[in-house]
Amino acid sequence: MNQPTALVVDDEPDIRELLELTLLRMGIDCYTAASVTAAKAVLLQHPDVDLCLTDMKLPDGNGIDLVQYIQDRYPEIPSAVITAHGNMESAVQALKAGAFDFVSKPVDLGMLRTLVTTALKLSPKNQTTKQEAALTLLGESGAIESTRATIAKLARSQAPVHINGESGTGKELAARLIHEQSARADKHFIPVNCGAIPEALMESEFFGHKKGSFTGATTNKDGLFQAADGGTLFLDEVADLPLHMQVKLLRAIQEKAVRPIGEHQEINIDVRILSATHKDLAQLVKEGKFRQDLFYRINVIELHIPALRERSDDIPLLITHILERLAVNEGGNTPSLHDEALTALLNYDFPGNVRELENILERAMTLCEGSSIRTEDLQLIHHTPQMQITSTTPPTTPSGKNRPLDPLLGDIEKETIVKALEQAKYNKTAAAKLLGISFGALRYRMKKLGL
Repeated sequence: MNQPTALVVDDEPDIRELLELTLLRMGIDCYTAASVTAAKAVLLQHPDVDLCLTDMKLPDGNGIDLVQYIQDRYPEIPSAVITAHGNMESAVQALKAGAFDFVSKPVDLGMLRTLVTTALKLSPKNQTTKQEAALTLLGESGAIESTRATIAKLARSQAPVHINGESGTGKELAARLIHEQSARADKHFIPVNCGAIPEALMESEFFGHKKGSFTGATTNKDGLFQAADGGTLFLDEVADLPLHMQVKLLRAIQEKAVRPIGEHQEINIDVRILSATHKDLAQLVKEGKFRQDLFYRINVIELHIPALRERSDDIPLLITHILERLAVNEGGNTPSLHDEALTALLNYDFPGNVRELENILERAMTLCEGSSIRTEDLQLIHHTPQMQITSTTPPTTPSGKNRPLDPLLGDIEKETIVKALEQAKYNKTAAAKLLGISFGALRYRMKKLGL
């Protein structure tokens, strides 16, 4: 009674029979059709099918027409398109139209079975025991509600998604939400900062290597693609990839296979690609710094994460949530926010977005006296020019006498710490690393200097 069903659409009887036989062996009942019109008739009689597999070229239309029809009338049914080998343009068009995924001819039955198994997890019949996502994108503004709705829609697809937005807006959180709400939620989510991997190690990190393939390769090693097999690979700051790695990444995405260094055979991989950057990829393509074909492939669907100043109505809610979380982490009570302090935050432009808000509140909790955060505790930086030490002449007091050494050193130390914090987007852990001191030492010096 609960046996899944699929609709197979192809005008070639041999292909229909092959697909039907493969699905039957997986325990899936099949309806078949040889045209778009016949497929629509089947859907009218059986609107509760769990999956549709359609060829691209059909006598009275194409697979994209059928995908769009299903998206409009039966949005719960995932559809996959069978494309000609190497025709990535058709595959991308199908994904943009709302196809769950695509498979190339000649059909690799192993890949087909993986696709079908993943797609069936999206069926309403299999959603009853699915847990709610542990993460959430907080906010009640129209901008963030629209973003959440788009994320929910993207989670039902396998299409590559490129997430853009300013630093600190929550691009990785959005990627994690897409993964957690998808049919891949039970597999790994592997995030990687493309700008943090040394160029010489990139190929090994992404694709793995075989023991003895180069000096230092003492064991076989799986790459990030293998680690994400069945799940999601999130390429953060993808604009930082060097051009030679962009070529290799494009091939891995198109062929759904990787070849570890030193191996002769490629390994099939089933990975969904999500990417992000705060840079303008389209502009980088024009400047020749990012490959157009890779941009076209990873930017099938674009998701924009709004800046905090674009959803300022959410600031009070975010403040409450952040302070409660920080209080739990610190093992203390949640402080209140003075009215003037709230007004100051509402009028602040937040160049570092939500991440900066978190760091401001964490600093304020450390500096505040009692259980109320005041404006001075926020230490808001309104981007006034920092003191520049350009002269070799020691600074003097108003009376003209040389300043004592201790205050002078204190000013230099304060300036150095502030610059490190700005460079680290107000992340104290990262700032401590830049300064070459421990996190605890940084907190001590900040408190001592009144920062």
